Amino acid sequence: MQNNTKENKITILGIGNSIFTDEGVGIHILPLLEERFAGDPEIEIIEGSTDGMKLLGPVEDTDHLIVIDAINAGKPGGTIISLIGNEIPAYFGIKMSIHQLGFQEVLFAAKLREKYPKNIAMLGMQPSSLELGVQLTEVNQAMLPDLAEAVVRQVQLWRQAS
Repeated sequence: MQNNTKENKITILGIGNSIFTDEGVGIHILPLLEERFAGDPEIEIIEGSTDGMKLLGPVEDTDHLIVIDAINAGKPGGTIISLIGNEIPAYFGIKMSIHQLGFQEVLFAAKLREKYPKNIAMLGMQPSSLELGVQLTEVNQAMLPDLAEAVVRQVQLWRQAS
């Protein structure tokens, strides 16, 4: 078994606002991922909610970061969206989710401090609704297992590459 060092640790960060239906996808998926990765000492799962700059520490403390969020890519609701590395909008890029500007500032700060993760992926889902409500829409709820599998595939890809 490998040591849980920065080099082989994979941080999965769920962000979102769980009181606006599908905006909470990054939070609602975490129980599925905790079950899937139970007992894996190299996986750290963090509920980031809308914590903004408080997330700088976890971002800088890993070489492999998966961010899960609602992503507005103009697709049909429930569509799984995967952005890898440079595909993730830069600090001044397009706002992809409701609160992403706050998270883009975290990524920008990590770059400025030269502590940006070596590998970063943003996985998420096109929201069907952003209305006030604590549950995902039926469409997006039904796609949670597919999104979880996309996260598992990304972890496997990084592990195969190392």
